[in-house]
Amino acid sequence: MTVQLVLPKPIRLRMMSALARAEQREIGGVLMARQIEPGIFKVVDFSIDEVSGERAHFVRDHTYHNAFLQAFFERTGRDYETYNYVGEWHSHPRLPILPSITDLESMEELVNGERDISFAVLLVVRSDSPMEFVATSTFHQRGCAPEPVKIRAED
Repeated sequence: MTVQLVLPKPIRLRMMSALARAEQREIGGVLMARQIEPGIFKVVDFSIDEVSGERAHFVRDHTYHNAFLQAFFERTGRDYETYNYVGEWHSHPRLPILPSITDLESMEELVNGERDISFAVLLVVRSDSPMEFVATSTFHQRGCAPEPVKIRAED
């Protein structure tokens, strides 16, 4: 089964705006999604850490993102069956959008670690000009090798 990540236009535009503000710094956060059907996830919200990133490195601030998660689950009535964490995202400004070895290792630690996260996607994005938005994504599942994710833009 190929996992699909649906990125609605408002989500893409919000990411592009944050990427423009960040300029040459990496930014990122967590992705929240609604499962449309098995293996198809529509991103409904995401956090943005615009402070922690550097030119070629990003590690998200857990305190900020935990507050985002709490607020998200409050807004969605703690409906975990419908809305939930689906993964992580970050930018690679003016760099290839392929995940780095560090990116892949971080995701493998996430799904194979002590937390109760059996799978997660990693979305790597770039927008070097106002009209550009390029992305790639990988699916990470406990005990399995990473697999490519099909990204579907939705208007």
